[in-house]
Amino acid sequence: QVQLAESGGGLVQAGDSLRLSCAASGRTFSSFPMGWFRQAPGKEREFVAAINWSGGITKYADSVKGRFIISRDNAKNTVYLQMSSLKPEDTAVYYCADANRPTLTSEAFRYEFWGQGTQVTVSS
Repeated sequence: QVQLAESGGGLVQAGDSLRLSCAASGRTFSSFPMGWFRQAPGKEREFVAAINWSGGITKYADSVKGRFIISRDNAKNTVYLQMSSLKPEDTAVYYCADANRPTLTSEAFRYEFWGQGTQVTVSS
């Protein structure tokens, strides 16, 4: 079992930055990729970013590429999402997730464990 706890969400203005954190406990944190997803009201959950076990390979949705950076600190069992140049359309609940296999992927069903989410609201 893996327990994930997101933090760092809040209300910001367009153009601002925010850093989300996801603290993990349970099995060896550094074994598998981690991902960030988000879900806006009335919309399906969508992929945001993912990072492999070592942090050396990352993957981003086109909508956030160049604005968001995913990173991880395996010594702290934590994955981060640095968000810059935020837009109102980034408003959503953001979830971190732990993959159940080594392949870096944007597919939600490949992620076995999920956090409870943290709300990010970007005002215009």
